[in-house]
Order: sequence, then C-alpha cells, then structure tokens
Amino acid sequence: MIVDRDGNITIITQEKASVKTLVNNIEQAYDKYKNYHLIVNLSSLDKISLVDVIEFLRLSNNHRGDKKSFVIVTETADLDQMPDEIVVVPTLHEAYDIIEMEDIERDLGF
Repeated sequence: MIVDRDGNITIITQEKASVKTLVNNIEQAYDKYKNYHLIVNLSSLDKISLVDVIEFLRLSNNHRGDKKSFVIVTETADLDQMPDEIVVVPTLHEAYDIIEMEDIERDLGF
C-alpha cells in the first residue's frame, strides 16, 4: 500500500495484496485519512470484480457521509456493473475531476 498526499487529497495505491486486505488496512489507519478526500488506485491489479468494489462500500459511505469524496480508480472493472453508491472511474485524472465536481456541489449545498 503506497500512500501519497496531494493537497487535500490522499491517494492510496494498492500493488499486490488482496482488495479485502487493502480495505482492512485503510480501516485500521482511517484516522490518518478521514480529513482528506480519498482516491483508491487499483490500476495495478489485474481484474477488479463487482464483489471487490463492494468491499469498499461501507468505507465509502462513511467517508462520503463526512462530506469527503471517495473514488476508486481501475480500468479493469466493468463500470456498467458498479453500484451508484460508489464512484469508480478508469483514470486518476477522472478521479480528480470527480472530487472537484463534488467539492463544487458541497459548496452549493447539494
């Protein structure tokens, strides 16, 4: 797990371990990340399934409930299968765009 910070955004990149392990690691160290928008970069993993993405659902809901963005980046998931409750995009650039749009929505009170 590689953690980078870019302003008010934390980028967590997973290289080897399973998605379930990554979710557990993030939850254990959540106090470090809770005040930042989170991007979970899974681009280096071969195939991400709907079940893998759903592992992040509770974490995403809690984070978004605290008025922070939570975005998963992967090119290998079938984006049409992803639930509406979690944001999954194919590129890091799109993740930044989503966070910017959500910040604007929060500022406008949506």
